[in-house]
Amino acid sequence: MAPAAVAEGSRSSGPARGLPPGPRMGRALQTAIWSRRAQWMLEQCRARFGPMFSLTIAHEDPWVVLADPDLVKQVFTGDPKIFHAGEGNQILRPLLGDNSLLVLDERRHISQRRLLLPPFHGERMQGYGDQMAAIAAREIESWPTGTPYQLRPRMQAITLEIIIETVFGVNSGGRLEALRAALREFLDLTTNPRFLLPVLAVGPERIQGIPAFRRRTQRVDELIGELVAERRADPKLEARDDVLSMMLQAAHEDGSPMSGAEIRDELLTLLTAGHETTATALSWAMERLVRHPEKLERLRDEVLAGEDGYLTATIQETLRLRPVIVIVVRKLTQPVELGGYELPAGVAVTPSIHLIHRDPEIYPEPERFLPERFLDEPPGTYTWIPFGGGVRRCIGAAFAQFEMTVVLGELVKRYEARPATPEAERPYRRAITETPRHDATVVLN
Repeated sequence: MAPAAVAEGSRSSGPARGLPPGPRMGRALQTAIWSRRAQWMLEQCRARFGPMFSLTIAHEDPWVVLADPDLVKQVFTGDPKIFHAGEGNQILRPLLGDNSLLVLDERRHISQRRLLLPPFHGERMQGYGDQMAAIAAREIESWPTGTPYQLRPRMQAITLEIIIETVFGVNSGGRLEALRAALREFLDLTTNPRFLLPVLAVGPERIQGIPAFRRRTQRVDELIGELVAERRADPKLEARDDVLSMMLQAAHEDGSPMSGAEIRDELLTLLTAGHETTATALSWAMERLVRHPEKLERLRDEVLAGEDGYLTATIQETLRLRPVIVIVVRKLTQPVELGGYELPAGVAVTPSIHLIHRDPEIYPEPERFLPERFLDEPPGTYTWIPFGGGVRRCIGAAFAQFEMTVVLGELVKRYEARPATPEAERPYRRAITETPRHDATVVLN
């Protein structure tokens, strides 16, 4: 019976206890399918069970997946003391540390978020535009023409340089090379599918016992520690505008500065959350645009004319059609009535970005790439959720979208492009992100 039918009948008898239906296959098989074909699994489950169903994944409490905007709204506007996002992200704790914004909840999360907000809003964020454009232009102008070229690795290079310069505040010298190399190795832990398999096999609590993991994290820790110490002693600290320098000047409510451990964890959080995701979204944007040459031509004409409306809509439609992450997670600390079920504490409710974005009742012809959807109507709060929502919406959402518009604008100004093959690239699951199967291979002219 579909969840909607259960909810309809529950009006007279009260909510059903337990979990909504889901696949009967065992945890190991569900985990194996999820790790390789998450989008397909979500679509199959929605077709069979409706907009609310259960999954069981290794080392995770039961998931209740939500594909109804009304249920998503209930989660995103729910009491943060009950809907714990940090507790649902514990798989990231060995990588990002105990102070990461992504693994904290309630008062600690609010306190840490307040410290990190200033660099990502308003004039401060816009001030990074010229720097981003210069980094993008420097990289893009080195790309070859007339031959198939994979964009995703180069987009990763651009987003890494933007993070190193705007977040870490390093732009030259031997420290830049050392930091770049160490951060690339660290990022490989979060973006390489080979990392996901050991995590699923041993669990996040034991991942630190893997020697390759320790080596990479220790090297990054050493370099960040040296950089923080050097920056603290900089007599021109107050004049700097990079994110690290602003962290060093930030203070908790009691007046105490951020600790070295807090700064390390938040720097790695910004790196991890802002590198792969932004690079992948940019790659998807070009993969979609080259297969719709009339849209690419319109975008290029408007960018050259100094207009940004279609550019913004293109980014928004890319994030709708090809979201980099397919779900967000909230772990229940208390029982909650949701969708006709009384869900027990410990369950993780997981709004599905992928399914919400492909609902034909929300987005007619949901498989089509149509930036025009967003020209006259802005994205909905609970129907366009690539950055999550509520008080846990990604702190760097505005920064990421701004960065995407800058980089994509620099690219389309310089080159015309066409697909390297006639077939569209399918999503390929790398760890937890959905990337173009062939890394957005195009031919630039």
